[in-house]
Amino acid sequence: MRVLVTGGGGFLGSHLVERLEGEGHDIVVARRAAYDLTSMDGTARMFDDAHAEVVFHLAADVGGIGANRANPGRYWFANLAMGANVLEQARMHATPKLVIVGTVCSYPKFATVPFSEDELWDGYPEETNAPYGVAKKAVLVGAQAYREQYGLDAIFLLPTNLYGPRDNFDLETSHVIPALIRKMVESDDEVVLWGDGSPTREFLYVDDCVDGLVLAAERFDGPEPVNLGTAREISIRELAELIADVVGYDGSIVWDTEKPNGQPRRSVDATRARELFGFEAKTSLREGIERTVAWYRSAVAGVGTT
Repeated sequence: MRVLVTGGGGFLGSHLVERLEGEGHDIVVARRAAYDLTSMDGTARMFDDAHAEVVFHLAADVGGIGANRANPGRYWFANLAMGANVLEQARMHATPKLVIVGTVCSYPKFATVPFSEDELWDGYPEETNAPYGVAKKAVLVGAQAYREQYGLDAIFLLPTNLYGPRDNFDLETSHVIPALIRKMVESDDEVVLWGDGSPTREFLYVDDCVDGLVLAAERFDGPEPVNLGTAREISIRELAELIADVVGYDGSIVWDTEKPNGQPRRSVDATRARELFGFEAKTSLREGIERTVAWYRSAVAGVGTT
């Protein structure tokens, strides 16, 4: 098939493109330098050029707690505009299938753990990433509205926190796993981490997420949002200890409690994905972190793997 992937040059997108190309599909990779998806004209030109049968909308402006605090307006506008423009152009081009990737940050700050899709609207997201989470949730409403009015087959997936090779390791904008890996690889004596280590998170290895995207595109056609996750929760303190063990870091870990913790707990109920299209994550957290550390050491840090 002819497949368009927005954000195809990014972390998740590059892994999805690799998988789809390996399966023999004709892939159009939409990069920011070529198409400004916050512009309707730029989005229209992308759809005109692609002539795609399936569109995966992965493009996003996103980062960790620090980046979200620094860019709330940008993250709200860019993610809302990109989602709205992609929906409208998919409608205008009669795209047969649109797969939209949302975010676990859309869930209420104090949602019941594990997060059920039915509770998505039961409260406001955690404050530090609320503009991003609310923007993505608005795109879900748009997808459901376009399905109802225009018959657009748009599905909406909610992956939990992703990690893996080719992740973003920039300490200003990265998420927790790549930030921890970089700090511990580069430091011998001390790393300083935000918060007190008590919040919990659930992490999905990037190749497992790609499995979920592909399965959903092939087997799922419903309006309801669907979580992609592992149903395994770990505290940030335990995560730091795990990464230290994998990296071989034996320095001290200092918790800066003047900095925010972020959402207290985060883990999703992945039952719906298993029942609707047969998705189950396969990669253990330790195995995934070992692969990510090895990639970072060989490709980024310029040192041999151990």
